[in-house]
Formats: sequence, structure tokens, C-alpha cells
Amino acid sequence: MARDSKYDVLFEPVQIGPKTLKNRFYQVPHCTGFGVAKPWSQARHRSVKAEGGWAAVCTEFCSISEQSDEAPLFSARLWDESDVAALSLMCNEAHDHGALAGVELHHGGAHSVRRDSRAPSVGPSQLAGDFTIPALSVPKAMDRDDIQRLREDWVKAAERAERAGFDIVYVYGGHTYLLGQFLSPYYNKRVDEYGGSLENRARLWLEILDSVRAAVGEHCAIAVRVAVDSLGGPGISVDEALSFVRMADEFVDLWDVHVGSVIEWSKDSGASRFFQEGYQLEWTHRIREATAKPIVGVGRYVSPDKMVEIVRSGALDLIGAARPSIADPFLPRKIEEGRLDDIRECIGCNACTGRSAWGGHLGCTQNATAGEEFRRGWHPERYSKARNAGEDVLIVGAGPAGLECAVVLGKRGMSRIHVVEAGPEIGGCMRWIPRLPGLGEWARVVNYRQIQLTKLKNVEIILGATLSAEQVLEYGADIVVIATGSQWSRDGLNCATRGPLEGADASEPTCLTPEQIMTEGKRPPGNRVIVYDCDGYFVGPSIAELLALEGYDVDLVTCLEQIAPLCSETLEGPLLRDRLHEIGVRFHRSTRLLGYGAGAAVGEGEFGVPVELEAEGLVLVTQRVSVDRLFDEVSAALSQANEPGVRPLYRIGDCVTPRLLADAIFDGHRLGREIDAETPARQKSYLREEARLEAGSGPINWV
Repeated sequence: MARDSKYDVLFEPVQIGPKTLKNRFYQVPHCTGFGVAKPWSQARHRSVKAEGGWAAVCTEFCSISEQSDEAPLFSARLWDESDVAALSLMCNEAHDHGALAGVELHHGGAHSVRRDSRAPSVGPSQLAGDFTIPALSVPKAMDRDDIQRLREDWVKAAERAERAGFDIVYVYGGHTYLLGQFLSPYYNKRVDEYGGSLENRARLWLEILDSVRAAVGEHCAIAVRVAVDSLGGPGISVDEALSFVRMADEFVDLWDVHVGSVIEWSKDSGASRFFQEGYQLEWTHRIREATAKPIVGVGRYVSPDKMVEIVRSGALDLIGAARPSIADPFLPRKIEEGRLDDIRECIGCNACTGRSAWGGHLGCTQNATAGEEFRRGWHPERYSKARNAGEDVLIVGAGPAGLECAVVLGKRGMSRIHVVEAGPEIGGCMRWIPRLPGLGEWARVVNYRQIQLTKLKNVEIILGATLSAEQVLEYGADIVVIATGSQWSRDGLNCATRGPLEGADASEPTCLTPEQIMTEGKRPPGNRVIVYDCDGYFVGPSIAELLALEGYDVDLVTCLEQIAPLCSETLEGPLLRDRLHEIGVRFHRSTRLLGYGAGAAVGEGEFGVPVELEAEGLVLVTQRVSVDRLFDEVSAALSQANEPGVRPLYRIGDCVTPRLLADAIFDGHRLGREIDAETPARQKSYLREEARLEAGSGPINWV
């Protein structure tokens, strides 16, 4: 298929200084958890995007010296020649696919974590940073020697970047890192030539830009990432941002613009719960007033029509993406080839951020191969034919894990795959989760897989059929996969007591589980309701929001120290808590419920202080338990049969253990990839020894 001509504008080349981007698709810097510690994972993750059509792929923030050490977080770095060698792998692989490679040179200033180097933090003034605990982040106010050293360190890092093969070199001060701290009167209280007026506060950034351009500007494009508006957080105003752009424009080949700051990150990488596609344009379009240079901006763009609209408006020259490029590394190529229905759209859940930005290894809800391109050899678009492809497969359960497994097995050429679902439609828990407030875009999880399954002639979905163990055994499939998911405990089993909640019984009208509310339409009697959340993610707060919007008087009780702590990792937490407070939901943190009955719940607070809350209804969001009875029964029957060559039986996803949506989908994908391995039920070893591998060791064998 050929692309629609209306998208031609997206495939026009764009000149940035001495370099040319082959199209307008630009993977902006984003965290992965790889840095230089996992150089081959770094290289392969970026190169798969280059293969998928992105004109440029960039590193995450890249520390210029030990003074900006970010340990225990994983950042890239260019401190010495070993770092040059590590990052050159990424450049080489990007170039092999015709993409430019960019590096986001960075100094965190007062925000630097420095748990490895133990170097003192520095900043424009001696004011604590926002990203770490204040006791760990009070910097030294930089003197003239520090400023000179910073200029030298930045130039040395830029020269290393050029030697590594990078085409685009950032002088990064966005998200209120060090250069942004100098620019902002919130952090900069200096009274010398580097403080006071905007011209003075911009001086250091301009001096470094001048020096870096002189050092590498002949061969590398110089990029600047800057916040257009701090959106109420620390930073600068739109007017000052525009003035800075005018001052620095002569040194810059590409402007990379965003909103927010390091403590307002939730508004920059905005979750779909709160932000629609393209939301940043409200602020970022203003940069065009100050420059004619190419501009790249983000906004979780997945719609090709929206991309065209933005480029034609002149607001942006390049379509920037972090999360959409993770969800679908081949997004540009699919647009170019006219395969729009194959785009794996980002759902804006920020599972990627939750994994990679806090010291973990990158993952994605939509794209199970994200982060696994090297260490497991998974390619997002290529599948080898299974060695046992002639066999038939029965998958019981059409939830996220079961659907993902069916897609992978279908693409690996299994003879026949039947997915049998007891419910009236596919999706499992994803039939009701997208109906929670703000989570509509999560429906893409099912929509994408449903489209893929319709294209696979060897996969059949059978709805409204509940199979017994005997029926599973009689089905005649060569391979059986149980994907029956999990459900919320009906007796209040929870992590605070490691037991059920006395008096809680979801068979009574006063006690309900999330499934009963969302799939059966049940509601608590009366008006006063407690949502008891021992899970710490999105379901408890979302149910509380839903009921509050319906007019219920809601107390959100959690045994944890914070409401929805995992949502803080996905950048939803602050906004979610603000939202719940605005609509009148009362919070009870560090509160352990011990019993419920007679219109009240009793428990104890953080220091054992007795707590009693009136409640005509109780919603149990305490712990999920695996729905594994069918697996146990089939497994027992197979064991009793004691016959040679008994058919393989596996279970995946929440049926094994309740987990995050991204991890359940990953597990279904993993089994599909490893169905012809010696022991598919056991996860294959993936810890390939990156540090011992040398450049030029040969191409990956995709599986």
C-alpha cells in the first residue's frame, strides 16, 4: 500500500544546521533505564525506531560530568572515552537505518542525585533542589571557577559526542535543570552578572552555546530544549521564554520545546487521564513568534491527520515523540505505507515512565517488545515461524494476556488458535477499565489487538463459552494456555493484615468489588461510602472519583502512606489527588481497617489511634487474586492421566499472579515468543552480557 498524498508533508526533509532530517518524525530524548550501563539495549532500542522511519533518535538526558551524576537513576553520560565507546553503538545502529543520532547533554544542578559520585551539587544559588529530598540537595552557589569548569565540561562532552558519532548535540536546560535554574528567578538569586535581569540570567546558557557551537557546530546540529511555560511551577513565563529564544537563536539549529518543570513533569509527559493529544500546543505554538529555526514539540501525537494539521499551521516543523515512539517504533513507516490501522497507539498510561525513570528497565503496555529488542531479541514487527507451527492451540480467556498471546502465536504461524472467552466480548478487565473516569484511551489495548486478530486467518475467537476441565481436555488442542485473569478479593484480603477484613462479604449488598460496580452496575446502598484501597494504583482512586461524581459522599481509605503511590511514578499522582480533593473525596492515609458492619468501619491510624468511619457501603479494592481454578483442575487431570506425550499446559498473565497491565501483556507475548522453546513455562534467561560484547559482533537474530 502507498501512503495517502495528504501525508506527504510529513515526509519532507528538514535542514537543521549542517544536518538533514529525512522526514519530520523526531524521537525526542526520553529515559529508558539503559544509559551507558546497558549500551546494546540502548543501541537496539533506538535503532529499531530508526528502522521504523524516525528521522532522528535521541538519548535520554546525558550527564556531562561526575558533578551531574544521576545514580541510582540510569542516565546516559559522556564523562570519558569508555562512555564514547558505549554510546557509539547507538550512533552506528541509527546511521545504519538512515537516521540521525542526538544526545541530550545535561547537568542537573541542584536536582542532581549524585548517589555514586558523592560530588557536591552546584547551582546558581544555595537553594535546595526540588527533585530529591532537601537534605540531600542543597547545592553550592557556583563561583567563577565553577562556572568556568562547567563551560569546559560541556565543551568536552560535546567533543566526545562528536567522536561517538552524534549528529545532534543538545545544550539542555529544560525541566529546570542547571541552565534552566540560572534562567529562572525562582532558583537564581545572584547579584553578579549571572543574576538579576533576564539578560544576566541567560548569560551562562548563551556562553555555553557559543562555546559548544565553536567546538562542534561545523559537523553537528546544535539543539536546545527549553520550557515555554512552567505552568505554575518554578521556571519562567512565556514572555521571558520568547525573549530567551530571541537571544539564543543565532547559536541554535533546532528548538525542542516543552512545558512544565522537573516538579511539574506530570504536565509535560501528561497522562491521557488528564491531557488530550496535542495539549502542549496551547503554549508551545508561541515559540514561532521568536524564531524561524526548526521547532520540535511533543503532545503524545498518534493521529497522522493531527500531525499534518500542526505542520501546516507552522506551529511545529517536526513531530516530536517519546511515548508514541515507544508504543510503535514503526509509526512513521506505517503512515508511509498506508497501514494506519496497524499503528499501535500510545494509551498515555505512562507505564514507560513508571519503569524507566525510577531506575528500572523500560517497558510499555501497548508494545511488549519495548526494551527487549536486544536482551531478548524481540522485534516489534518481525516474528520467526515457530518450530512447532503445525500444532493447534487453545487459549482460555480473551483478556489482555490471552489476546496478546493469540496475536503472537498467530503471527508465528501456529496451525489453528482458538481463543475461548466466557464473556460476551473480548477484553477481560479491559472491558470495564476504560469506562473509569479519564481512562477512555486505554480502550486502545483491546482495539489494536482486535484489529490484528481479524487479519490472522489462523485465529478464531469464540465468545460466551465457559469450559470445564473435562471440556478443555476433550477439545483436542495440542497446546493449552489458560489466561483466566484475576479478580478483586470478595472478602477484603489485604496487605495490611495479610488476611480478610472482618465483616466484609461481597455477597452482601453493602460490600462491593470494582467488578460488581463496573460490570454488574451495582451501587452501595445509602449515600456514605468507603473505598478501601490497599492496592496503591489507579483502581481505588478511580472508583472513588466515579462514585463522587455520581453524588456519593466518599471516604478514600488506604493502609499506605500515600494515596495511589504508584500513580506518582506514572506522573498521575499529584493531579489525581488534586482532582479527588476538588470533588470532595476525603483522604485517610496510613489507616488500616480491621472490621466493617452496622454502618461503620473500624480500624487504626498510623500510630495505632482508633478510627471509626460511618459508611453505608464499602468498596473493596484490597487485593486481586488469580482465577486459577481451571488451570489447577486441568493440571491435576493431566497428572492423573500419567500418559506419555501429554499435551503442554501453560498459564499466563494474572492467572499466574495479579500484576500490572503492561506485565500481563508482556507475559502473554513472552509465551508466544517462546512456545517452541525447551521449557516455555519458564522464562528464558535474558541477561545477555552487554559489557563483554564488542561493536561489530554481528546482527541480532530476531525471534
